[in-house]
Amino acid sequence: MLEIAKIVELAKEHATPMYLFDLDELQSRVQAMKEILGEDIRLCYAMKANPFLVDSMKQAVHKFEVCSPGEFAICEREQVAMADIVLSGVNKEKADILHVMKDCGGVGVYTIESRTQLELLQACAKETNLTIRALIRVTSGNQFGVDESELEDIIANRTQYPNIDFYGIQCYTGTQKKKMKQIEEELTHLDGLCDSLKEKYGWMAKEFEYGPGLLVSYFGEEALNDGFDELKEFAALLAPIRGKYEITLEMGRFIAASCGVFVSSVVDLKTNKEQNYCIIDGGINHINYYGQTMAMKIPAYTYVKADGSITAGFDMAARRKLAQAGATEKWTICGSLCTVGDVIVKNLPVVKPEIGDLILFYNIGAYSVTEGIYLFLSRRMPKIVAYSKKEKAVVYRDVLASDTINSRMSLVRK
Repeated sequence: MLEIAKIVELAKEHATPMYLFDLDELQSRVQAMKEILGEDIRLCYAMKANPFLVDSMKQAVHKFEVCSPGEFAICEREQVAMADIVLSGVNKEKADILHVMKDCGGVGVYTIESRTQLELLQACAKETNLTIRALIRVTSGNQFGVDESELEDIIANRTQYPNIDFYGIQCYTGTQKKKMKQIEEELTHLDGLCDSLKEKYGWMAKEFEYGPGLLVSYFGEEALNDGFDELKEFAALLAPIRGKYEITLEMGRFIAASCGVFVSSVVDLKTNKEQNYCIIDGGINHINYYGQTMAMKIPAYTYVKADGSITAGFDMAARRKLAQAGATEKWTICGSLCTVGDVIVKNLPVVKPEIGDLILFYNIGAYSVTEGIYLFLSRRMPKIVAYSKKEKAVVYRDVLASDTINSRMSLVRK
């Protein structure tokens, strides 16, 4: 991640609150992942994790998982190659599919989430005179995909769908998995399922797309873990199926989380009933750490005084500064929303906080930028800045008003 001094410099230039995405860190991480996994494994970026990174990912990954018409529109604007798109999502509508097929010539592969989707894809492919590749999504016991009996019936009757090349299977069973044993069991089961379909119906799955949901650590000392030890362990689990399928790994959080930092300024300080409160210009509408419970866990952060000195954080340099600074007080960090729920972290150790200080929240590159409750209270959406040594700082989105979205359009037009 960028050096703290550079982050502070950019915060002063662009003001807070601000998302900052380190594109060099992003590229470095993807390259390290490729080296661990091997050249035969293809990476699919689940762009829902952070759509602002699509352009940077075009040369880094092999595919993009696209789950909505809006995400597809982003890919069109970013000039993503249609062959690199996996068109997914539980609600595919005819008009959108026809746009993809008629106006864009189709995409690399489509997912089948239900019998209804299968019939719709066949009808659209026939209408546009296309033969499309499709992956049948296998459910993990929720609303996504089809169960195994339905999968078997589809394969058994696949000749009824002449415009669809049933190319393989897709499966994603959840995020933030802590046990590699679970992943091993899933891989073994899915491989066995494909073997069974080949034996019964002569159908060979060519592609095996799997979302491992590897853990990204956000809190405490573990927040400094890059996750590559886990990735190496996972790569070893792929050995039995390497060469048997075209293996595609769908990842979002594991790719994008480490490249992002959210920078927020202290705007007010108070003590109510012996509890210290630090109000910042960001809030839960901007910061969303998966696994945070009642603001009790301390995420990866750095506290930077207005003079540039560092008085708290997880890295060793920050620890030395903290020790030199003397006694700390515990402050509850709250955002600017008018709700008691807007608490980022409780009892954060801080040395003599002052208005104008900065708090840098790390590992914010995935989901926070789109999952925050942006429209609540009609507060302005923060600026989004991307940085690389080659292009320096580039504003991806300026400060954006939300009051126009939260009011009658007839009034906005006046």
